Amino acid sequence: MKYISAADAAKKLNITIRRLQQQCAEGKIPGAKKDGRRWLVPQNIIRDSDGQKKPLPIGISDYKVATSDYYYVDKTMLIKDFLDKKPLVSLFTRPRRFGKTLNMDMLRVFFEKTGEDTSVYFSDKAIWSCGKVYTAYQGQYPVIFLSFKDVKCADWQETYRMIINLISDECNRHLEIMNSDALNEHEKERFKQLLEGTADSADYQLSLKTLSLLLHKHYGKETVIIIDEYDTPIQQGHTMGFYKEIIAFMRNFFSGGLKDNSHLAFGFLTGILRVAKESIFSGLNNLTVNSILDEQYSAYFGFTKEEVRQMLEYYERGDKFDEVCEWYDGYLFGSTEIFNPWSVINYVSENCFPKAFWQSTGSNDIIGEIVGEANDEIKENLYHLLSGKTVTSYVDTGVIYPEVQNNPYSIYSFLLIAGYLKVAKVYPQHDGNYMCDVAIPNKEIAFVYSKEVLNRTGKTSAAISIQQAIFSNDTQKLQKLLEEFMLSSISAFDGSNESFYHGMMLGLCAVLSSRYRIRSNAESGYGRFDIALIPISKSDPGFIFEFKYAGKDSDNLDALAGKALAQIEEKKYETELNSQGVINITKIGIAFRGKNAVVKRN
Repeated sequence: MKYISAADAAKKLNITIRRLQQQCAEGKIPGAKKDGRRWLVPQNIIRDSDGQKKPLPIGISDYKVATSDYYYVDKTMLIKDFLDKKPLVSLFTRPRRFGKTLNMDMLRVFFEKTGEDTSVYFSDKAIWSCGKVYTAYQGQYPVIFLSFKDVKCADWQETYRMIINLISDECNRHLEIMNSDALNEHEKERFKQLLEGTADSADYQLSLKTLSLLLHKHYGKETVIIIDEYDTPIQQGHTMGFYKEIIAFMRNFFSGGLKDNSHLAFGFLTGILRVAKESIFSGLNNLTVNSILDEQYSAYFGFTKEEVRQMLEYYERGDKFDEVCEWYDGYLFGSTEIFNPWSVINYVSENCFPKAFWQSTGSNDIIGEIVGEANDEIKENLYHLLSGKTVTSYVDTGVIYPEVQNNPYSIYSFLLIAGYLKVAKVYPQHDGNYMCDVAIPNKEIAFVYSKEVLNRTGKTSAAISIQQAIFSNDTQKLQKLLEEFMLSSISAFDGSNESFYHGMMLGLCAVLSSRYRIRSNAESGYGRFDIALIPISKSDPGFIFEFKYAGKDSDNLDALAGKALAQIEEKKYETELNSQGVINITKIGIAFRGKNAVVKRN
């Protein structure tokens, strides 16, 4: 391995030498070592041998490729944490696109016994500096690896065929079994049927157990089983109407491979939800669940604050850290502050232009179903969340998909575990679950949230019309559109306070997020404005909104709207926009009562 001095590395990373030395001393620079009084840093952490910046690993879930050809955020200490306790079966529940598949492939490459010397993919990583107690496990086990992340089919028959193909492909990785002297002809025939796709349903349900037995006999070593995104076909079954069929299959599939299997060394599973109540893991008392609320492994899925700082400094965009925090930070796994990794790398790759990258990576059907089933109280809480407030709710980490229909209050558990909410405060309960204050984590999720709420309530076209009225400074049209929107979308009991209307307006403004930075309840001048639209392009106008709520029928809406407009002037709410170079600012005061509104502007 080639090294350069910490002084030279600091210059290339555009950080101070003292800071880099501190990171080396704290073990945050994998492979760093001391030569007398000076620190040496692996050259490949700074630049490739051709002197170019490493590309970002967008969509790369192959560990070997990610570490060899791309900028890689070292998560190998997950291996140490696992080996320190060695639970027999570990389940990691995290939102989509938080690095689950890449981490599982890392575990496969680390543990799997092959003809290749795979230690080269770890020799410059943090795990290798932990000593032989840990590195002795490298390359010592047969491994079964299945990823269900792409099993998103329209019906059970297609899903079943895809699962059979995945099992066949995994058998194809272990063709050595066909020529094994340790296996008899009957065992080889069972393997051949799984390989060729000619086994029956019962055989496929027991295929994990069968394949682990055959690998154990061939290698003389128990098998590591890794199942990535185990619950993707279960969510699809819930959405498409074959939930009972997929649950029945998975129950036997996992039970055979993970319960009382003497051929199992240890197992790993990942998913978004823990589907415990359906007895998929029935009797599996050796299962250790690691949810987003647990401390264990909290830093290994997603990027930590320091990892994001290092990435931005590497790509010479350290000045963008605050913007990254606003858009993609805010998650709390255990007590660790976590950034959305998918969004961060896409943001850096696209010249640091903020977008809602995460929304396009998968289905947001969960939110859609929640909005469709929500009662009036929950709908009001959705608007509270959009206005930056918290909601206190019981969180069940064993929530299952159908509960959204039977128990509308389970929606907060779904939204939290799936990545649409963050934990603001935790109140542990004696049953192992939690009472939590939850909130929207960042601007990206606020955009996704608002868009889905508008889409599912059929109000996207109304939002676009309202946007056009705002841009044209047409207060009469804006007032008319707001009243039409409220008439068709809110109940007579919804508009009970100003925060409801604040959240509603925040949701309507979400369609502007590609052109504006949307700020809510932010300090400016001598107070806090309700909503400000800060243009990304300085050629666009800025907007400041102040809202008033008419609590009594006797309140004059026209006077209240004028009072809201006057408050913008008196409190000098335009101060923040002016400081960012926005000169052309439209100030809008709106007064609400029930399904009526009065709009005034400067």
